[in-house]
Amino acid sequence: MQFDSFSAFLDMGGYAFYVWLSFGVTFGVMILLVVFSFRQHKGLLKSVLKEQQRQVRIKEAREKSHASSAR
Repeated sequence: MQFDSFSAFLDMGGYAFYVWLSFGVTFGVMILLVVFSFRQHKGLLKSVLKEQQRQVRIKEAREKSHASSAR
């Protein structure tokens, strides 16, 4: 579809409200998807790090417990 002018392009043959609204909603949803994905990824990495630190503390406590009971 060709348009005679830029304003005709923006008008979209009288359907501008629906066309640009759909573009806006789609763009907004895509931005939200990216933002929420990054936040979820960051939270997941944080929980993995906490779990690794917890495992190290448990291992150290067991080794300390075994060392003191062996005496």
